[in-house]
Amino acid sequence: MDKTAIRNAATVVVLRKTAEQTFVLMGQRGEKAAFMPNKYVFPGGAVDPQDYHITLASEIAEPCLSRLADDSDPSLVHPLSVAAIRELWEETGLILGKRADWHDTPPEDWTEFANRGYVPDASALKFVFRAITPPGRPRRFDARFFVIDASALSGDIDDFSSASDELSHLSWIPVEDVRNYNLPFITEVVLAEVMRHNAPSTAPSTVPFFKNDEEANLFLHLNGHPQPD
Repeated sequence: MDKTAIRNAATVVVLRKTAEQTFVLMGQRGEKAAFMPNKYVFPGGAVDPQDYHITLASEIAEPCLSRLADDSDPSLVHPLSVAAIRELWEETGLILGKRADWHDTPPEDWTEFANRGYVPDASALKFVFRAITPPGRPRRFDARFFVIDASALSGDIDDFSSASDELSHLSWIPVEDVRNYNLPFITEVVLAEVMRHNAPSTAPSTVPFFKNDEEANLFLHLNGHPQPD
């Protein structure tokens, strides 16, 4: 695989709200990771070829579905939604799904998810941000960020025992304390934008797009107007 290629990716911002506080789910990348070592990040990762072929109980809802389709190749809407759910499952062990049986044999990445009696369900995902990794980085991604409320998850949301080892120190961090952690710049930007509107109860009126390319760094609003840097 060409390491300089920009890969499509999906990231999930999971918010847990109480009467007193809002928490966000984050974990720390390993010190030897090629991309963002030691940083605290949201669960997420690149779209895999098999993500195109996984059946969803429900697709992402409007207006997010149309925004994703209008913003890029419409054929990416489904695999981006699947990738978001798969990465959340792999990196945290948490399930965003609906009780149902699979109609075919699930791929290896989905075996345990299916064994627990769930089919992935994208209806709770809200598309809230898009960002392309700047040139010159060891890995580049065209990442779509989605937000969900923790109440959409199934099972014990404090149980990370099924998580892979890609993220360590998985925890629900109070939003007001997040800046005390070692965060990538884009993570700070996305979280600030998410907290600016009533996420995840409603989809934002526009979706910010932090576009980094060889010519310029642009901060645009999808379905809106360009904003000054």
